[in-house]
Amino acid sequence: MKKVKADPKGVLTGAHYLDGDHALAEGALAAGCRFFAGYPITPSTETAERFAERIPKVGGVFIQMEDELASIAALIGAAWGGKKVMTVTSGPGFSLMMENIGLACMLETPLVIANVQRGGPSTGLPTLTGQQDMMQVKWGSHGDYEIIALSPDSPQECFDLCIEAFNLSEIYRVPSFVMTDECVGHMHEKVVIPPAEEIELVERKWYKGPKDKYLPFKPDEDMIPFMVKVGDGYHFHVTGLTHDERGYPVINAECQNVCVPHLVDKINMNADKIIKLEEDETDNAEIIVISYGITSRVTTRAVRKARKAGIKVGTIRLITVWPFPEKRIKELAKKIKAFVVPEINYGQVVYEVERCAFGQAPAIRVPHCGGWVHDPEDIFKAIKEASK
Repeated sequence: MKKVKADPKGVLTGAHYLDGDHALAEGALAAGCRFFAGYPITPSTETAERFAERIPKVGGVFIQMEDELASIAALIGAAWGGKKVMTVTSGPGFSLMMENIGLACMLETPLVIANVQRGGPSTGLPTLTGQQDMMQVKWGSHGDYEIIALSPDSPQECFDLCIEAFNLSEIYRVPSFVMTDECVGHMHEKVVIPPAEEIELVERKWYKGPKDKYLPFKPDEDMIPFMVKVGDGYHFHVTGLTHDERGYPVINAECQNVCVPHLVDKINMNADKIIKLEEDETDNAEIIVISYGITSRVTTRAVRKARKAGIKVGTIRLITVWPFPEKRIKELAKKIKAFVVPEINYGQVVYEVERCAFGQAPAIRVPHCGGWVHDPEDIFKAIKEASK
């Protein structure tokens, strides 16, 4: 993939006091996003408002759609028109997007969706925090496919990981997700935005060959097909049906067994390149706390108290949640007593930890139904109990 520098017009450089929602918008603009279609929903609306204010100044387009179904459909169209695209939502809107997220996966369409999570199910807690969509982002649409999902724990990471999400989406022709939460979204902190020449972006893998030879779904040697811009004179077909390399429907098991594994393999076979973790004192740990998003910040106090009590505890912060770092979890499971997994849900990612650590170390959940963050004391108690 060709690497380029950010457009100076889209980068608001320097140190700023921003909330996470605004930082998401600035990260997307720095990444080259020039099309946003969305529908206001708490607690993500500030991102859309920031886009509405800023994107016309850099030559982009903001559209407030009638609903989230239309929003994701508009993104798919604009992406095939050659633009870098993004939308933002929260739980109920995320549910409405699921059918067309599946379409985006089947069409191998690069786009970014930020989900500022709130408490659910249904309308739930519109203005209060949650981490209850972590399995939905992986499994929410029907069929087999893979996605990439990142989890920031600060406004600075909302900016940084939004750029990362765009780059990964362009590299692997896949929907990428920034799974933040109400606390991080509404938290105000210092965000340092580097000069445009220091921001490295990935340019989409454009096809340069004869127009009558283009195949939109023929993988290159790196497993990723080339793209073109609709309207530039290329003749091809795209469909959500099982299709061949030309994009034409082929309704049989043979084609399904080529088309679908490709959607999975292009992510799983590159997982080591995609996954990012932040580890602390895991080498000699007996207990390892695994967390992500705002919960990773709450975990810090509990871990500090546990270490003062003489417990050998390490931490893993999941920066990349999907694809899941199963290789690393399996390695660590052979050496420790237990994993402790606090989440602002009733237990989701903990089951993935449990799967990877099966037969080696238990995965102890510390659930929270949402509305606010954990009491660090609850996490400490779980660490203390696991260490016995």
